[in-house]
Amino acid sequence: MGQVLHGSARTTEAVRRAIQHSQESLRVLAQRHGINQKTVAKWKNRISATDLPTGPRAGCGAGADRTVCACLSVGEVALRQAIRTRNLKSAADIGAAL
Repeated sequence: MGQVLHGSARTTEAVRRAIQHSQESLRVLAQRHGINQKTVAKWKNRISATDLPTGPRAGCGAGADRTVCACLSVGEVALRQAIRTRNLKSAADIGAAL
């Protein structure tokens, strides 16, 4: 069975592994595979050739900033969300206040 890719995917695991093991320049690899040099650089720096999961992570509210949720308790996240909806403040403003 073939690999299932999302609609925006331009590389397969085989291409990613080839990029990771190649000694050629970013430019040459990008031209060969028809992708951006930044994409090649991203895959060269990754440990694994598997794509990272996307979507919300456990413990974060809808639309929550993941970097803030990693260090806040569930109650603090709920408080931050309530302040944001009432006062229409940015996540950075709320984080600075907490």
